[in-house]
Amino acid sequence: MQVTETLNEGLKRGYAIKLTADELDAKVNEKLAEAQPDVEMKGFRKGKVPLALLKKQFGQRVMGEAMQESIDGAMNEHFEKSGDRPAMQPEVKMTNEDWKEGDDVEVAMTYEALPEIPEIDMSKIKLEKLVVKADDAAIDEALKNLAETAQDFKSRKKGAKAKDGDQVVMDFVGKVDGEAFEGGSAEDYPLVLGSNSFIPGFEEQLVGVKAGEEKAVTVSFPDDYQAEHLKGKEAVFDCTIKDVKEPVAAEINDELATKFGSEDLEGLKKQIAERLEAEYAGASRAVMKRGLLDELDKMVSFDLPPSLVEAEAGQIAHQLWHEDNPDVQGHDHPEIETTEEHKKLAERRVRLGLLLAEIGQKAEVEVSDAEMTQAIMNQARQYPGQERQFFEFVQQNQQMQQQLRAPLFEDKVVDHIAEQAKVDEKEVSKEELQKAVESLDDE
Repeated sequence: MQVTETLNEGLKRGYAIKLTADELDAKVNEKLAEAQPDVEMKGFRKGKVPLALLKKQFGQRVMGEAMQESIDGAMNEHFEKSGDRPAMQPEVKMTNEDWKEGDDVEVAMTYEALPEIPEIDMSKIKLEKLVVKADDAAIDEALKNLAETAQDFKSRKKGAKAKDGDQVVMDFVGKVDGEAFEGGSAEDYPLVLGSNSFIPGFEEQLVGVKAGEEKAVTVSFPDDYQAEHLKGKEAVFDCTIKDVKEPVAAEINDELATKFGSEDLEGLKKQIAERLEAEYAGASRAVMKRGLLDELDKMVSFDLPPSLVEAEAGQIAHQLWHEDNPDVQGHDHPEIETTEEHKKLAERRVRLGLLLAEIGQKAEVEVSDAEMTQAIMNQARQYPGQERQFFEFVQQNQQMQQQLRAPLFEDKVVDHIAEQAKVDEKEVSKEELQKAVESLDDE
């Protein structure tokens, strides 16, 4: 087997591989000899079929397999000896397309090698970690929001008219063609106007009613209504209004606390403070991570495989195009051209991706099975009722697994670097942290 270099330009590599006819013939004989003990053929005992007969019978079928194994072996041996790591799958093609049995096999292999990644002194990296404490004002604001979500209703003054958002307590009887229908009646039913919990057009007709008033509401059931006998039918609901109530926020007290799983108000405040500080910590980490990536980007410079940059720039352009055109769900759209801005961003991403991968590999950073399972479960929650199907889909899809594993690996490498870097904590306000987070989207 001869391997001759034909291209060495930057990270681009090219090699001519020649597999002689004798080498291929020997490989075919070797594979036939391996199979011989298990071959049965009429007129011969098992394992006693002559090699010459096997070659005549199966030689053509085995030749393609032998050719592929030989070329793959030569490629693997080349990468072991050279230390090259291809950035993407090498391109391999036969150069003597008029090949016939008895000829040498000539193959051209081209690829882009991954560059040498320079080592960095992580102790020289300086980072700033923003720290925000959950102060009384933030806790009180969160309590107020909770109270609003746990709103109650109290009766309006006698004679007051119902407004959108009010709760109307009523008895009603629904009729189609003058006949009451099953499931169309209720007593003391509390309906919040504007909640869209009734048939379209129903709630709007109750705006302005008063306690003690009787109101006939006429609506039509939708054509896709679940009850077959009511689809598209016009119905009249005779409503007797018993009370009109306005929404009021729940009082901030121990009773409110129990609604949210705490023993008392102080316990709820502590729970809110912990949740707020966890949110602040997550936002602070995102800001620090951006700072770390910026520092790494300044510290290293090396050649980048053009194919990786081109592929990344294409993905960036495609993603941004869909963000600007949210109505287009599929990929039936004009070809999207990449710009210099896309390429510049792609170069940064590829450079940092290669650097983090190298650091992670040397530090033996791994994503555990438990971490992957948790990530899959978190993703599966986005598909209510189909969690099991999603879980099984991911288990059978290597590409999807890689998409979930990549950000986990990156975060663990970032943590590894941050542990060795010099990190100064800086206490800031919630507003300052929010401003720092918003600036991430501006860059």
